[in-house]
Amino acid sequence: MFVRGELEKIERKVLNGKRLSREDGEFLFNCNELTWLGSLADYVRKKICGDLVYYNVNCHVNLTNICRARCKFCAFGRGAEDKGSYAMTIDDAIKLVEEANRDPHLSGLHIVSGLHPTWSFENYLAFVEVLHEKFPRLHIKGFTGVEIQHFANISGLSVEKILIRLKEAGLEAIAGGGAEILTDRVRNLLCPKKCSADQWLNVARTAHKLGIKTNASMLYGHIETFAERVEHLIRLRELQDETGGFQTFICFPFLPKNTALEKEIKQTSMWDDLRTMAISRLMLDNFQNIKAYWVMLTVPVAQVALSFGANDIDGTIHRENILHDAGATSPRSLAEDEIIRIIREAGRTPAAVDCNFNIRRIIT
Repeated sequence: MFVRGELEKIERKVLNGKRLSREDGEFLFNCNELTWLGSLADYVRKKICGDLVYYNVNCHVNLTNICRARCKFCAFGRGAEDKGSYAMTIDDAIKLVEEANRDPHLSGLHIVSGLHPTWSFENYLAFVEVLHEKFPRLHIKGFTGVEIQHFANISGLSVEKILIRLKEAGLEAIAGGGAEILTDRVRNLLCPKKCSADQWLNVARTAHKLGIKTNASMLYGHIETFAERVEHLIRLRELQDETGGFQTFICFPFLPKNTALEKEIKQTSMWDDLRTMAISRLMLDNFQNIKAYWVMLTVPVAQVALSFGANDIDGTIHRENILHDAGATSPRSLAEDEIIRIIREAGRTPAAVDCNFNIRRIIT
C-alpha cells in the first residue's frame, strides 16, 4: 500500500503541474513500475513539446584523443606516446568536414576534444575560426564545460573572456558533455583532473548570460548512487530556473569497455536506461528537450525512449569516435532517411533542426 500511495501522490503532482521533490526523485529510482513511469513521462513530454522529434544532420569533429585528464570512465583518452593517439591538424579537420559537407542537408558541426597537454587555447580557437570561415553555412556547437574551464586555466583568461572569443570566432552553442555526475565525491574519484561540479555549472551560467545556449548531460551507471543522480538533476534544474539557457538534456549510460572500470562495473540495462530517461523528463520540468542519444543507447532503445519522455534523438553524426572506443555497438553514423524512419515508426513527426533548435524542415 505504501508504494501504491507514493505512486499516486507523485502522479497527482505531475498531472497538476507541481514540481517533484528530491524525495520523489529518489523514490522513483527505486520504483519498479516501469510502464507507469514511462506513461507519466510521455504525458509530460506531449504536454511540453507535442509530437515533434528533433534531429540534426551533423558531423562530429573530435580534434584529438591526447588528454591530460585520463578519467577512469573514459576509453577515448590517450597519452601522447600511446598506440592509437592522434592530434588533428586544421587540414585534417577541413578534409573531414568537406567529406561530410557533400550532404546538402548538413547543418552543423559538433566539436569536442581531449585536453591536450601542450595545445594552447589559441590552437583550439584556430579550428573554430577556420571551420567557420571555410563553411559559413554550418552551425558550430563546440566544446564542453570541462574544455572551456581548461582553456581558462591554460590561458590565464576568465571563462567569460574565453566564451566571448569563441563566440566571435563562430561558436553558436556549447556541447553538454563533461557534467558526468555533478557531485564532487564522484568527480574526485573518477575524474579528479577535470573541473569541479561548481566550475562546470559556472561555465554554463556564464555562457547563458552571454546569450550562448548550452546543453546538459548526465553520465550514469558507474559509481554514483541514486541520490547522486537526483542531486545532479536538481542542480541542473536550479540553474535552468536561474538562466533558462539549457536547450536539451542528454542521458549518457556508462559504457565500461576499454575503461579502467571495465572489470568492476557492468553496462546498464535497458530497464535502467528507460527509467532514467523517464525520471529525467519528470524531474527536469523546466527543460524543453530530453535527448535519447542513439549512439550510446543503441537505435532500438532510443526509439523506445521516445515513449519514455524523450523528444530529441540527436543526429546523423557522420563519424563518432569517443563512445565507440568504449564499446558502443551502434553505427558510427546514420543516414537522414534512417533517422526519419526511426522517428516515424515511433508514431512521431521528424523535425530537422540546427544546433540551437531552430526548425529547418518538418518531415510530414
